[in-house]
Amino acid sequence: MSTLPTVALGDGLNVTALGYGAMSLSDVYGPIDDEAALSTLTHAVDAGLTFVDTANIYGAGRSERTIARLIATRRDEIVLATKFGIDGGVIGSRGIRGDRPYVREQIEGSLSRLGTDHVDLYYQHRVDPNVPIEETVGAMAELVAEGKVLHLGLSEATADELRRAHAVHPIAAVQTEWSVVSRDVETSVVPAAIELGVGFVPYSPLSRAWLADDFSPEQIGEGDGRPKFPRFHPETLARNAALRDEYLAIAADAGLTGAQLALAWLFARGAQLGIPVAPIPGSRFAAHVDEWLPSIDARPDADVLARLDTFADRIHGNRSFDLGWTSQRGDVA
Repeated sequence: MSTLPTVALGDGLNVTALGYGAMSLSDVYGPIDDEAALSTLTHAVDAGLTFVDTANIYGAGRSERTIARLIATRRDEIVLATKFGIDGGVIGSRGIRGDRPYVREQIEGSLSRLGTDHVDLYYQHRVDPNVPIEETVGAMAELVAEGKVLHLGLSEATADELRRAHAVHPIAAVQTEWSVVSRDVETSVVPAAIELGVGFVPYSPLSRAWLADDFSPEQIGEGDGRPKFPRFHPETLARNAALRDEYLAIAADAGLTGAQLALAWLFARGAQLGIPVAPIPGSRFAAHVDEWLPSIDARPDADVLARLDTFADRIHGNRSFDLGWTSQRGDVA
């Protein structure tokens, strides 16, 4: 197994600089069978991506069950993160729960599916607007005291929610979409995380593959969840096509693929702002994992970074189907 550099997030949690986003082990971006999913996951871990991120909702537990097959013999190698809080349904029509009984119910379900007695990092996947975050994090803190969870995290929390949660129990990581074309988190969430000593785990660092060389709208077939997001509406993809071409040209000038530049940009941006970052790209394909690895040592120069600086302002379409499901709600309220 390869060894990657590590990053210290918060609350004493160390993870590999690059993680693996295991939502891709389900059919969310296209069909994958369980054996192919396990093969890709195993390849990612063998390549050194031992920070594995999943959630109870991914494939209705399918992602967790696939991970269980790997960690049955390799648990000590893995820093394992999972989440709770998104309740049932399909993308765009789900509910959110953060009440104490639900927190306790969901950790038991995840531990059972994963076949382990603890998870290293447990996130509230979305903040329940009807339950004070202090109550939810208080219930999560009970799981830490019981040894079922080692560290706590929040996903798509606002800066205020992050501060309130951290006052109840140390938060190790905040996970939110962050990429060259999605930078709203830099307004208030990233500064709050820096203030509190919380690390950042960017999800969708490749903007759901839009920043990768081999993306094509023709890849989006039946069952793919991306058309639920405004940027993946056919007319929006067409409007953004020239911007994508411009991005890929910058990547080529830098001697990188689009995916490599997207990840290298996050490492550089985190260093600029003074916050530890551990992106979690996901893919169904082992070849993509190999493509990502050079990004860890890539160093885009100041000219490349400057050329990318306006992309988030120039892209059409919001990153989410509902701002109320993102940390942006704290900046527009």
